[in-house]
Amino acid sequence: MDLRCYDNLPSPCYVIDEAALEKNLKIMDSVQQESGCRIILALKAFALFPVSPLIQKYLCGVTASSINEARLGREEFGGEVHVCCPAYVPDEFDELLSYVDHIVFNSFSQLSALMPRIQAAGGNIECGIRVNPGHSEVGTELYDPCRKHSRLGVTAAEFKIDQLEGVTGLHFHSLCEVNADALARTLQVVEDKFGEALKMMEWVNFGGGHHITRDDYDLKMLCGLISDFSERHNVRVYLEPGEAIALNAGILVASVLDIVHNEMDVVILDTSASTHMPDIIEMPYRPEIYNAGTAGEFPYTCKLTGNTCLAGDIIGDYSFPEALKVGDRLVFLDMAHYTMVKNTTFNGINLPAIAVWRMGAEKPEVVRAPTYNDYKMRLG
Repeated sequence: MDLRCYDNLPSPCYVIDEAALEKNLKIMDSVQQESGCRIILALKAFALFPVSPLIQKYLCGVTASSINEARLGREEFGGEVHVCCPAYVPDEFDELLSYVDHIVFNSFSQLSALMPRIQAAGGNIECGIRVNPGHSEVGTELYDPCRKHSRLGVTAAEFKIDQLEGVTGLHFHSLCEVNADALARTLQVVEDKFGEALKMMEWVNFGGGHHITRDDYDLKMLCGLISDFSERHNVRVYLEPGEAIALNAGILVASVLDIVHNEMDVVILDTSASTHMPDIIEMPYRPEIYNAGTAGEFPYTCKLTGNTCLAGDIIGDYSFPEALKVGDRLVFLDMAHYTMVKNTTFNGINLPAIAVWRMGAEKPEVVRAPTYNDYKMRLG
């Protein structure tokens, strides 16, 4: 990687690589062609609409978690627009219906309360109910929809098969960054617990969390699971991955602002774990940096930190072949998913710029530059 190609970009700046994104999309499409499923993009992970024309070439639509995501999906992405969230806001519901083709309810109480409004609106909106298999495949409790006392989905004990009038589909989402074997085990539980309901359905949504574009992902197993399930239950199957669509398709370019010494060099960057890469703190995880290693791997070790007042705004300990200096640029890898969509302006820190490296272009194109209004207009 020649870092000079990023010299003229603002810092910090996300850079999305269209070629890498298309590589992922082609893998998704191969799953669709092989298994007959429909794959839709989870906007909660990646919602960069300047690349929507490319996404539309390969995927069937999007899935939203709010009225704003649903509107963005309808206006910018095309195809089917699905929505699934823990609870719908009554005052927003009629407008929401104007954007969506599928709506999934998280409880029978909301299904009962809101179904008359769907019927009154007319149209061809398909309704589903989210189920909770009660089977955990996720190691981090923060991201486990099947954790104890989860609010996400109806458990088998609370499921009401006699109240499915108007419901044509089941939805479950209980995976996160896993391989196809986790889906195999989950499907068995779903069939065991909700088998009678499956007989009444036209479609089943397997949710997200499928790490389809990871190098070691078992695509053959995935396609087999989908085809077998679809044929046995006579349903169409949806997948709604988010992270897998943008996996390894973007970077974050950042710069060194200052270096202080407190038993070791502590490097302050113009980016932040807290505001720009929140999963570092929430997951937690340690992002990879181009031409850097773990502490002690290379001659110079330092602690990389953010530029907010949060004491814990720490990215991690890294080593480099040479000592860093003020003005140096660093490239954080795999920064397309769950970054731009989760950014904050805490401390009034600017959001990073966003650039897209179009296929065939000589350099990235900046499609979004941060402004004062990004901060101000959130507050009044």
